[in-house]
Amino acid sequence: MPSTRLPPDLQAWVDARKRHRLSHAHVQMARELGMNPKKLGGIDNHRQEPWKAPLPEFIQHLYQERFGRDAPLDVRPLEERAREAAAKKAAKKAEKRARREAE
Repeated sequence: MPSTRLPPDLQAWVDARKRHRLSHAHVQMARELGMNPKKLGGIDNHRQEPWKAPLPEFIQHLYQERFGRDAPLDVRPLEERAREAAAKKAAKKAEKRARREAE
């Protein structure tokens, strides 16, 4: 399976997922909350601030408050979402090309 390059905005989330040891669900919740992946380090508890909740728990708490659910209904990895978007874009481009050739 060829590795498709992720757009820079999604790549930032992949990097944040690795750096802060987040699950795919936590990344999806943070994205739906509108968080900035570059700013997660300031929110993360570095064990020096005992009053702060760990980042995954903090994201889950905010998601619960805003959406009234513990987790998203459909959790999919960013890489899968990027592949689906690329396939959709390619299909749309092929359809447009076929439509132009038919004219």
